[in-house]
Amino acid sequence: MNYTFKKTLICLLAPTLLACTLTAASQAETLKTGADASYAPLVFRDLDGTLKGFTIDMGHALEKQLGVTISVEGTQFSALIPALNAKKYDFILGAVTATRERAEQMLFSEPYLDSDYLILQKKDTETIKSLDQLKGKRLAVNRGSPYETWSQENHEKYGFAFNVYPTNADAIQAILSGRADLGMAGVPAQAWAAKQNPLLKTSLEIKTGQAWAYAFRKDDIAMRDRISTALKCLKQKGIVAEIAKKWLGFAPTATQTIYEGQGLKGMPGYDPTPVQLNCGEQK
Repeated sequence: MNYTFKKTLICLLAPTLLACTLTAASQAETLKTGADASYAPLVFRDLDGTLKGFTIDMGHALEKQLGVTISVEGTQFSALIPALNAKKYDFILGAVTATRERAEQMLFSEPYLDSDYLILQKKDTETIKSLDQLKGKRLAVNRGSPYETWSQENHEKYGFAFNVYPTNADAIQAILSGRADLGMAGVPAQAWAAKQNPLLKTSLEIKTGQAWAYAFRKDDIAMRDRISTALKCLKQKGIVAEIAKKWLGFAPTATQTIYEGQGLKGMPGYDPTPVQLNCGEQK
C-alpha cells in the first residue's frame, strides 16, 4: 500500500467558469520511499490502514521543507535496501541503522535518532540485567536488521538461540506465544510495545554508539545532501525534537544536534565540507 502525503486541488467556481488548478506544491516532484510498517512508534498502521508514527511525521516535515510530495510504501524492513538499490525508492525514510558495513554500500544523512538495542520480555519472567543471562534463552529478532546481525555474531559467545521473523510485530508475537523468551529491537519500538501490552516489560539496554539515518544510493550524493540539509533545517527549527517528544516522550540528543558536514563522521561517504544553512520558512 502506498501512503502519499496529499496536496491540495483548488477549484474556483464562477457563474460562467469552472477552473481547477493545482497548488505549486502539488505540481512539485514526487520522491518515492519506504518504511517498515510494523515498527511502532516509528511506523505503524492505524485501524483504517493509514501509516502513522514518528517516521511519517518526519516525512510530512521534510515534504514541507523541500516543497515536494513524498510517497511512502509500507513494507518489511528486509525489502527496503533492495528496493533502494533497484531504484524503486529515491531514498529510505524508514529507520536504517548506519553501520560501517552498510556505509560501504550506500550513503547516509546525518543521524536523527540514537540506535541502542533493548530487550523485551514477558512481565512475569526473570528480568534480564546482563548479557550473561541470555544463556539458554531463545531470542526473537527482525529479519535483515542489525539485531539479527548482532545475534549471529554473539549467540555462541553468550549461549543463546535466536529465531528470525519478517517483522518486529511477528517477533513480539513470538514472545507472547512462548515461541521465544526474549526479543531484541531498537529502544523506541520495544518501549512502545511494553507500554501498549501489560504482559510485556523492557529490561536490558545495550549501548551501541550507533544511530538511525536516512539512506541513499552510493552514487546519489545530490539527493543525500539535499535531504540531509533539510534535516539540519528541521533540527534548527526544533521540529525534529517536537516530533520525538510526541512519539517517544523525550527528545534524544541526535534530534537536537546539527552535525558537521554531510553524513556520519568517520564513516565511508562522509563529506566534511561545512554546510551553510538558509532554512527560511517551511514551504
